[in-house]
Amino acid sequence: MKDPHPITPFTKPVRGSVELPGSKSITNRALILAALCRDPVTLRGALFSRDTEIMVAALRKLGFKIHTSSRDKSIRVEGHGGMIPEAKADIHVGNAGTVARFLTAMLCLKKRGVYTLDGDEPMRARPMKGLLDALRALGAEIEFSGQPDHFPFVLHTHSLKGGVVEVDASASSQILSAMMIVAAWAKDRLEVRRAGQLVSEPFVRMTAKMIPRFSRGFVPDIDAPGFDQFYHVEPDATAASYFVALPLAAGGAAPGYQIMGLGENTDLQGDTGFLTVAQAVGLHVKKNAYHTEIAFSGTGRGVDQNFNPFSDTFLTLAAVAPLLQGPTRIVGIAHTRKQETDRVQAMATELKKLGQGVEEFEDGLVITPNLKKLKTLAAKGVKAKKRLSIETYEDHRVAMSFGILGCHDLLENGQPWLQIENPACCAKTFPDFFAVLENLRKESKRPGK
Repeated sequence: MKDPHPITPFTKPVRGSVELPGSKSITNRALILAALCRDPVTLRGALFSRDTEIMVAALRKLGFKIHTSSRDKSIRVEGHGGMIPEAKADIHVGNAGTVARFLTAMLCLKKRGVYTLDGDEPMRARPMKGLLDALRALGAEIEFSGQPDHFPFVLHTHSLKGGVVEVDASASSQILSAMMIVAAWAKDRLEVRRAGQLVSEPFVRMTAKMIPRFSRGFVPDIDAPGFDQFYHVEPDATAASYFVALPLAAGGAAPGYQIMGLGENTDLQGDTGFLTVAQAVGLHVKKNAYHTEIAFSGTGRGVDQNFNPFSDTFLTLAAVAPLLQGPTRIVGIAHTRKQETDRVQAMATELKKLGQGVEEFEDGLVITPNLKKLKTLAAKGVKAKKRLSIETYEDHRVAMSFGILGCHDLLENGQPWLQIENPACCAKTFPDFFAVLENLRKESKRPGK
């Protein structure tokens, strides 16, 4: 979808159930860990999206055999026990931070390798220095053809020395996770120490929990060669945040509205912390082992929240803040200025376009809702046949977050008043997002519902 996508509002409270895609963060970690295993690993419930496809394509270029089946959401990886088959490769990481950081670290395990790496234009601006400094300290050589410590560059690898290495992950937790993943494969014992502040710490805990799950494949003399391990990828908790917030826009949630797979056993992802924010706003959350049920009736209220541990979800709250009573203050998100786009600035810009009061500072936002002005702007836009339009900055989370706001029947006529530019950017993590949203809207309108 290249043309703007108009959002048709909900005219009935949301009901039905949502099937979430697999977690991108878990899928790409699992792909790297599986490639390091000696025996084959099959990932079940894996995400099929641009970011994971970039990781699969890169691993194939490096000589790994990978079989994918989008039909049953499985990926089978034949690992090489810490070895990288190809000594030379040109690899493009797109705008995928997990690929950029995890794969760069993994490449340095090769004794004599030469790898040329580049990414999309936004990726060339994203922070890599903390990781590259650590890899240089352990023996890697790097030639930059653009800005120092950024893509593009040529990586000359000489295995990883052992010892102690300090890692500055203040710009991205992925930098520390990358070093944790490869540490077991250094020539001698390697101790990875964190230097300075750490952002998004739950993602580091995710990495720490996942590594032992693949440890069987790390053993070089397994008794049953060819034994397949199976690893189940949790549904994406970040994607769940949009559907948790949906009742705020849809005018409520009927009994039985469920988000499948987001249950008590979803324990790897820190972004489940958004559920506590949802409760503070006024949503009712009930979890069991298999799903989460969301209920809502009444009015949502603004909150004061530090999003540092689950910063990918701050956009969800910011986008629906115009519908809440009272200001919403969001802090702990300075590091998101260096992600797919400057997310703090992007959200501030688009909310101001919608007539909202926004105070932007380095570490966050204060959003003062003005629903009356939003209605006036929307009505004028529809009358002039020029809907309010959200620029997404090639950022999937901007697109999906404002997609939820557009579900609000602002003009009380069931007609679209908001459109999303470049909706195809959602392919990064959730290719079917707008289709899933539309199916829920239709389900909510069915006769007898």
